[in-house]
Amino acid sequence: MAFRPLGDRVLVKRVEEEAKTKGGIIIPDTAKEKPQEGQVLAVGPGARDDSGKRVEPDVKTGDRILFGKWSGTEVKVDGEDLIIMKESDILGVVAA
Repeated sequence: MAFRPLGDRVLVKRVEEEAKTKGGIIIPDTAKEKPQEGQVLAVGPGARDDSGKRVEPDVKTGDRILFGKWSGTEVKVDGEDLIIMKESDILGVVAA
C-alpha cells in the first residue's frame, strides 16, 4: 500500500536503539523507552500560509529526525508501526 501524507504531515519510522549499554548491560524490553529518533519515509506537499501560498517542508524523505516523546499518531501501514506527525512536532534533523 502506498501512503502519501497530506498538508504539512510527515510519515516517520522509529529508529530502534541498542538493547545493550556501552558497559555491556542488556536492557530488557520492559525498561526501554520508545525512541525519539526516526527516519522520514514520506512528506506531504506542505502547509498553506495566510495568503494561500504553499510553504515547502523543511524535511525530506530519508532525513533522520528527533521528535518529542508524545508527538504524532501511531499507525500501522503494511504491518509496520509508523508515526504520522505534523512538521512542527519535529525538533530537528540529525546531521549525517
